[in-house]
Amino acid sequence: MDNRNPSGHSNKGEALLEVIGAKKIFTVQREIFSREPIRIHALNGVSLTLFKGETLGLVGESGCGKSTLGRLIMHLEKPTEGRILFGGQDILAYGRQELKGYFRRVQLIFQDPQASLNPRKTAGDAIGEPLIIHRVMHGEEIRERVSVLLETVGLAKDSIDRYPHEFSGGQRQRIGIARALALQPELIIADEPVSALDVSVQAQILNLLKELQQSFGLTYLFITHDLAVVRHMSDRIAVMYLGRIVELAENRELYSRPLHPYTRVLFAAIPGLYPGKPHRRILREDPAARFTSSAGCPFYPRCPERIDPCKDSNPELRERLPGHFVACHLDIGQHPVQ
Repeated sequence: MDNRNPSGHSNKGEALLEVIGAKKIFTVQREIFSREPIRIHALNGVSLTLFKGETLGLVGESGCGKSTLGRLIMHLEKPTEGRILFGGQDILAYGRQELKGYFRRVQLIFQDPQASLNPRKTAGDAIGEPLIIHRVMHGEEIRERVSVLLETVGLAKDSIDRYPHEFSGGQRQRIGIARALALQPELIIADEPVSALDVSVQAQILNLLKELQQSFGLTYLFITHDLAVVRHMSDRIAVMYLGRIVELAENRELYSRPLHPYTRVLFAAIPGLYPGKPHRRILREDPAARFTSSAGCPFYPRCPERIDPCKDSNPELRERLPGHFVACHLDIGQHPVQ
């Protein structure tokens, strides 16, 4: 089944955000006397769509470009090529006032709750700061709003005058979530929001995010390297490898029938994911081989199922099964689960 839409969706409702052919190249000078700088291709033509009210999980190894994509969507970086549409409008064409409105509608939850909070500001100051910057409320209104937000994320009202060092890691992340909610956004980008927390606390924060989504109709882009977390949180999941989306499908479909060899490598590393199946490594070569430049598939050096066309031709993301998009040259429609 061919797919003419590279963003990987099939009429799932109203699109809130669309990323179209996003590329991001960073240039790094090697040495003082070196003539040729290093060009790092962090993103290589990423296209995807987020629909209102859904959670799209973005998963892959460290360095695959997940956080770079989040920074482009937040307008913290500009793409080298491509477009980013929010509500059908290109955010790269926004002026100053339009960007300020965009920043109210899109918020970020950071990975490290301790580093993301100013140790000299109270919880109330941290949560109320967006309200002051955007001139949404003034004076006592801000304090009342902050108190409500603290209760919304499961913290007591009297937490408002406490400093970050007086909270646990999970409580600090709740403050970060309250701050993200302050401006009543439509889209929240959660960049590894539980990776810095104890396992016992992670489930509490994930369940809180789900409850908030239902209560406020939020849309999430959930960035993580944790396959168990993304399975728990996501409606759809996009798998990234070296700046490209190699597979995208509904949560249950992806875990029951992973089609791309890279996705199958990731899943093979999870003990007990498929009962009765052997737990084994199936990578062909050393991980350092993935940095070898090639005109073909970026996974070619490591792929255990590679074929000749993979070396010279980079496959496009196409719909191989209904709602299941894969970038691979293999005839993988009937791929068995490893």
